Amino acid sequence: MKFLTEYITFHTKKRREFINITREIDRVLQKSGIKEGMVLVSAMHITSGIFVNDAEPGLHRDIEEWLLKLIPEGHDYYHHRTGEVNGDAHLRNLLIGHQVVIPVTDGKLDLGTWQKVFYAEFDGQRSKRLVIKVMGE
Repeated sequence: MKFLTEYITFHTKKRREFINITREIDRVLQKSGIKEGMVLVSAMHITSGIFVNDAEPGLHRDIEEWLLKLIPEGHDYYHHRTGEVNGDAHLRNLLIGHQVVIPVTDGKLDLGTWQKVFYAEFDGQRSKRLVIKVMGE
C-alpha cells in the first residue's frame, strides 16, 4: 500500500466561506499514482469543516442561512467567557464535520455527478490548514 500526504493552507477573505477543493484533491490523487484506494480530507482546525455537496451557489446560501439559524452569531456562548468570541464557529464544525473519505476507483475520485468537496471556513481571515492523505495501490 502507498500513501501520499499534502497540506494546504487557506487564508480566507471573509469570516465564513465555502471553497471548492475538488481540483486540489484530484491533483494530489494524480500525483500519488494510486489507482484503487481512498482519500482522506481533514480540516486541521476546530472552527472549519469539510463537506461533499453540489457546487450550486443558491444551495451554499441555503446552507449558510441554515447554519446561522441553528447556530446564531452574537449568542452568549459559554466559550466566549474564555475571552474568545468564536463559539458559533466551533459548533458549526461539529454540525458539518471536520473530514470526509472519498473512494478512489481506477485512478479517479469516485464522486457522484454533482458532488464536489468543500472546505468550510467558520472563523476565517487568518491562516488555516487541511490535510489530504491518499491511501491505496
